[in-house]
Amino acid sequence: MDIFVQQLINGLVLGSMYALVALGYTMVYGIISLINFAHGEILMVGALTSWTVVQALAGTGWPGWVLLLISLVVAVVACSALNFAVEKIAYRPLRNAPRLAPLITAMGMSLLLQTLAMIVWKPNPKPYPPLLPQDPIFLWEAGPVITPTQIVILVTTVVVLALLLWLVNKTKLGRAMRATAENPRVAGLMGVRPDHIISATFVIGATLAAIAGIMWAMNYGTVQHSMGFLPGLKAFTAAAFGGIGNLTGAM
Repeated sequence: MDIFVQQLINGLVLGSMYALVALGYTMVYGIISLINFAHGEILMVGALTSWTVVQALAGTGWPGWVLLLISLVVAVVACSALNFAVEKIAYRPLRNAPRLAPLITAMGMSLLLQTLAMIVWKPNPKPYPPLLPQDPIFLWEAGPVITPTQIVILVTTVVVLALLLWLVNKTKLGRAMRATAENPRVAGLMGVRPDHIISATFVIGATLAAIAGIMWAMNYGTVQHSMGFLPGLKAFTAAAFGGIGNLTGAM
């Protein structure tokens, strides 16, 4: 029983990080039918950006949670700007091209971002400092344990997913996103700007990937330029298994 509950906790923590990345995949595909294989590299950029900020502020003496929040804001801004640029430069010119062209471009963008990250941050793995308490919390005596970091990961994921569902289902932007996904031309006739909505979707997806990247770094304590490939691949599998383009299915 103890082993089962422990593995259940580990699976929920890991799955929550995959869910955030899978949502980015499924949102982009739902609107423009593009599988953005560079999405895992956005996670990697978020984690490495956070690591850079934490290292730069390490000598300030500020509490770990303050460093975490600052690095999270910087990582979200950096990833959002990067994904916005990727969509505008690499994907938008190919929007009406045969389906294979943007798919190959996405793979190429993934390799390009990995290579640039390796040049900027060097290829060696870097330890991500523990910003939150690591003392294990026993659910019962000599039973399964959970750390404060894992609790933060689970709570953050639930809050973020709830906010995303509210955004998509209850707000004007969400209605515009659903209209664009249904028929971009008709949505344009109704006053929706499909290009703006698509860019906003990429920015939201980048925000989710940045949060997932920092969670990954906090949970495993290391970052490197190739860290986004495997989570991206597994998150894409989750999105496909849940029905690509379906938010609740991805979750």
